[in-house]
Amino acid sequence: MNQHAFFIGCPVWACEHWRASLYTAKARRHEWLEQYSAVFPTVEVNSTFYALPSHETVQKWCDSTQPGFEFCFKFPKAMTHDLQLQNCEGHRNAFLKLLEIAAQTDRLGPAFLQLPPRFSPRSFFALEQFLSHWPNEFPVAVEVRHKDWFDEGSHEAKLNQLLEHLGMDRCLFDSRALFSRSPDDEIEKISQGRKPRSPLRTTVTSQCPMVRIVGRNTEEQVHPWWTEWADVIAIWIQQGLTPYVFTHAPDDRFAPDLGRLLWNMISERTEVEPMPKWLGLNEPAQRQQSLF
Repeated sequence: MNQHAFFIGCPVWACEHWRASLYTAKARRHEWLEQYSAVFPTVEVNSTFYALPSHETVQKWCDSTQPGFEFCFKFPKAMTHDLQLQNCEGHRNAFLKLLEIAAQTDRLGPAFLQLPPRFSPRSFFALEQFLSHWPNEFPVAVEVRHKDWFDEGSHEAKLNQLLEHLGMDRCLFDSRALFSRSPDDEIEKISQGRKPRSPLRTTVTSQCPMVRIVGRNTEEQVHPWWTEWADVIAIWIQQGLTPYVFTHAPDDRFAPDLGRLLWNMISERTEVEPMPKWLGLNEPAQRQQSLF
């Protein structure tokens, strides 16, 4: 049982630009995860989408984090995108072994299963078979991207009913802020070329709804959408749900700022634990610099 009313985090923890703010100024790379976990209670592990780390690496990650911290590992693309959940037992078992390491150390959050845009309701049977045989002790959140899953009709209802029946969560994706205006820099331009524009949903199918929000590289430009989500997430918390929320920025250096903004907005609407102070901002030298 986790100790948090909700979990909020970033898509990475390895970002050198977070030194002297989220991290202490002299933090070394091997210290970043420990310092990250002292502030944020969860993180997306997108690297597992491309390749699985060694068991030793996962164990080190778990040992480096604070009690109550949880990793949300992304399913390997070999399973979701290449094999589309069929005939992937070997990849499945290898992934489960990594999840088991995190589970044994109480560091496991919902695994994030992102289906490719071409995975349509025509493949519903493959999805149903895969999820039905997934071990219950390893929580899962499912993100769909094909437009027919958002038909507000039979396809979407069938998906939601499957997840409800299995006690699995739907992963909700929102990129409205990203596409709200023309890009202000090259990184935002690249992000607009890569990110999808999935229809907005606030659907809850189990106890831990997952939300992935893509913003901009400045806090001021995300306020309308962050305000909407703060309202929704506060209600979920009041209903006894445990949301998992990940704030993305086109440039990773701004992801913690967007997370802090949303955390503060949620705390204005319902009683939640305060965000821990950023370690770099507690340093005397950093406080002196902030005066200028």
